Amino acid sequence: MAEGIEHVELKFRIYDGTDISHGSYASSTTVTALKQKLVSEWPQGKSVVPKTMNDMKLIHLGKVLENNKTLSECGVRDGAFAGGVITMHVVIQPAIAKIKSAKKQDETGKLNTCGCTIL
Repeated sequence: MAEGIEHVELKFRIYDGTDISHGSYASSTTVTALKQKLVSEWPQGKSVVPKTMNDMKLIHLGKVLENNKTLSECGVRDGAFAGGVITMHVVIQPAIAKIKSAKKQDETGKLNTCGCTIL
């Protein structure tokens, strides 16, 4: 590790409890870069697979991390937990599910509108 650059040891837990991509990351690493790495290193044979980084969310301490922020901006600090390894949760929400939920909201809005005509 280079002098002056803070590193954080992370692992990522996916939906079935498997931990992936355990390693040391610079605190200047963006959430986008982490997501891209996870997509490229996703384990084979899983029933749910993200196609793009937009299909996943990273959660740390109950908060969804924003793509354009760095680990340090998100408050991810090394040594904050016993053992020094921080576990982030990965939630997969494929685009199809997002489209269906948006469609349901549109349909709900249509059902709640009045189609009456007053003469």
